[in-house]
This record gives sequence, structure tokens and C-alpha cells, in this order.
Amino acid sequence: MRARNVAIALTVAVAVYLVLLAGRAVALLRTGETVPVLLGVAVLVLPLLGVWMLVTTWRSGNQVQRLARRLDAEGGLPDVSDLPRRPSGRVDRQAADAWFDERRAEVEAEPEDWRRWYRLAHAYDIAGDRRRARATMRKAIELEAADRA
Repeated sequence: MRARNVAIALTVAVAVYLVLLAGRAVALLRTGETVPVLLGVAVLVLPLLGVWMLVTTWRSGNQVQRLARRLDAEGGLPDVSDLPRRPSGRVDRQAADAWFDERRAEVEAEPEDWRRWYRLAHAYDIAGDRRRARATMRKAIELEAADRA
């Protein structure tokens, strides 16, 4: 719950910034002069991109949460509490790699099971590969949506 509250607070802060930025763009557009109007159009693109990024990030987060709740209800959430950790709290690299290999073997055995893709995404995350974790989680979301349909 704490992470969600931080995300909400940061979203509100970004939204305020985007509104202020849009206000500057509108002020530039109202001058009627060529250069400021062109600059205003360019500046107006930034808040639009920001809103798009906020919406897609929240939508993705909600989809991941839905999968996590469903997997938790089934008793299948990945548990890494028994893996050895470094003083920083991160999972030991060798243990993370071994756990990752197990999750990858699960996906190879049943590539159409979204639950296995979810656990593989978690394995990528604890191994520190966030880019692949996000891509793998997107695959889990796609498979779960097909499973529900």
C-alpha cells in the first residue's frame, strides 16, 4: 500500500508540472508572433507525451496488480524469501541466476501459461534485468487476457 501511495503522490506532482508546462505553452501560443508560437507548439507536445506516459504506466501497473492478485488467490505467487541476500537486501547473484534458470525451464515446459511468464518476469527483476522483466510481464499480461477470453 505504501508503494501505491508514493506512486499517487508522484503522479500528482508530475500532473501539476505538466499543467504548468501546458500553461507556458499556451502563453507562448497567445503571443501571435511566429517564433514564440512555434516554440509554444513544441512545448505543448511535452505535456501531451507526459499524459500519455502517465496513463500507460498506470494501466500497465494495474494489469500487473490484477495478475498478482489472481496468482495470489491461486497460491502461486513467487516466493524468494528463502534465497540468500547481500547486505544491501538484494538477492545473491548466484541464487538469483539459479532461481531464474528454474523459472525459464518452467516457461519452456509450458510456454502458453501466463503464470509461468509472470514468475519468469519476477526472476528477471530479482536478477536486475528490468527491461526484460517488463517485456516478459507484457507477455504474461497478453497470455492472461487470452486465457480470460
